[in-house]
Amino acid sequence: MSRIGRMPIPVPKGTKVDLQGGTFVAEGPKGRVEQTLFEGFPVEVKDDGTIEVARSGDSGPERSRHGLLRALLANAVQGASAGFTKQLDIVGVGYRAEVKGNQVQFALGYSHPVLFDIPAGIKIEIDTKANRVTVTGADRQKVGQVAAEIRGLRKPDPYKGKGIKYTGEVLRRKVGKAGGK
Repeated sequence: MSRIGRMPIPVPKGTKVDLQGGTFVAEGPKGRVEQTLFEGFPVEVKDDGTIEVARSGDSGPERSRHGLLRALLANAVQGASAGFTKQLDIVGVGYRAEVKGNQVQFALGYSHPVLFDIPAGIKIEIDTKANRVTVTGADRQKVGQVAAEIRGLRKPDPYKGKGIKYTGEVLRRKVGKAGGK
């Protein structure tokens, strides 16, 4: 058996889980997350507040999909109860961001402001003093995708380090042509 797949998923207090046809639904204080189930992997919600995922066979692809489904369901439960957060730092003179309605307006050194639409289910906060963008939401995949799209607006420069980077990300810096002797 998959070591990840056979681990039970604890359901925190205040979070409701439900199986609706081929869909797993988790609702909690941070929102509602839906996850499509794979065929051949029965999901059981136990009375003691845990969820277990089983599988029928023991071949290689089934083992990996077993662990994947368990991880996706665990992420749905955690997202509905606690949520997920990604932080990005804006580095550069004159680089900044501002939330206006359901858009974020970035000044990233281009001749025009860059507008980014905030998707449904995602909340973006900006700390202007630290030039930090915080992306939060219940769906882990959507939070990561939005953070990656924001980072892609101006990737960090390998020479000066200017651009948008994840908080804590270590950049590989290159030496300029004067320092390469």
